[in-house]
Amino acid sequence: MLRRLGLTAAAVLLAGCATAPVGPDVDDGAGPITLRFQSLAFQEPSVAATERIVTAWNAEHPDVQVQLTQGTWDAVHDQLVTQFQGGTAPDVIHDESADIAGFARQGYLADLGPHLSGETRSGVPQGVWDAVTVDGKVVAAPTLLQSYVVFANTTVLEQAGVTIPTSPTWTWDELADAARRTTSPERAGLGWGLRQPTATVMSLGLGFGGRFFTGSGDTAAVQVGDAELEVPRRIHEMAYTDRSLDPTSLTQSGSDVITGFLAGRYAMVVAGSYVAQQLAEAAPPGFAWRVLPALAGTSPNQAANPQTLSVPADSPHVEQAAEFIEFVMRPDNVAALAQGEWLIPASQPARDAVEAATGGQNGWEPTLDGAQYLTTAPFQAVADYPQWKDQIATPALQRYLGNQSDLPTLQRELTEGWAQVAGG
Repeated sequence: MLRRLGLTAAAVLLAGCATAPVGPDVDDGAGPITLRFQSLAFQEPSVAATERIVTAWNAEHPDVQVQLTQGTWDAVHDQLVTQFQGGTAPDVIHDESADIAGFARQGYLADLGPHLSGETRSGVPQGVWDAVTVDGKVVAAPTLLQSYVVFANTTVLEQAGVTIPTSPTWTWDELADAARRTTSPERAGLGWGLRQPTATVMSLGLGFGGRFFTGSGDTAAVQVGDAELEVPRRIHEMAYTDRSLDPTSLTQSGSDVITGFLAGRYAMVVAGSYVAQQLAEAAPPGFAWRVLPALAGTSPNQAANPQTLSVPADSPHVEQAAEFIEFVMRPDNVAALAQGEWLIPASQPARDAVEAATGGQNGWEPTLDGAQYLTTAPFQAVADYPQWKDQIATPALQRYLGNQSDLPTLQRELTEGWAQVAGG
């Protein structure tokens, strides 16, 4: 979920930040306890919000100081593999739930359940807690979420006679119809940056009952049937049968497609909810856009793959690190992080704070409303999912969405590929 727009450019920012940690030097055994916190925040406002949170903690807790360093989403998995094996992982780890399941099953993450307050627990829906619970242990605190939403150029839709939906949800059939009606020689009805398609397909697949996996951990088995294939099938149909979805956009990044949307090349785009930030900041004068209601198949459900804060099981300061995570989880802190990255707070009190601060403008109202449809997905409990996603699912989906294979071939590649990764 969380390899977001501008990541390449953000790496430049992080490279500069990485050499300037916020907080004291590494603990040398004397003086206050020092916790190392590796943050993956990269948008300037969220980096600043993270620094303010750490500064506030350090001012209130002179005996437990937090040293902030920066990591990157692209490198965090491989970095954690090395750090866990070498016993050098930071005391507070920023990651996402889909990535930490394997580490948790190997015993690398502490159980935060005994350390989190009832107030923190009650503010987050159980479906989100399920996404960070492994073998009955709460291995992370969920902070921020994203959903996939439809952004529309409302002027183009109205000119094509498409009624701007105001219902709680919008069906895939309605999306396809609107895309056909807004397609012209000068403009595609829909653009969709799916250069990395797996997370999107699997998340939206929940809306058709697509599970992709049964079981959990090392005993998980792949499941690819009609429900799992429904999202790629519909995308392919819009691109190559209806010709209302620009097939070139399927090979592009989200940022490339948003640039085209702002230039008038697409009437609508599907993207992560955080894209609202770019539209609010970069839309030309007179460009009318909005976030449409949650996209629904048989349901509007999507995968809750929250950003997470975890503690290594072998950290000498598990209790203190958990206390810092509890501090970060305060509604005002999570709301500040959410507004910095234009992501959805995992807790209802933090969502309420964002709603109050933004007035629901610039897409915030439908984006926050979509949080109710985010729930745990089976793939989040699968230890080998990251490897299957990168090595098998992504290239197979790229071939299918590029019209280089058919649906039975996609089904076979996803199924047989799992056997290769998991050893049968």
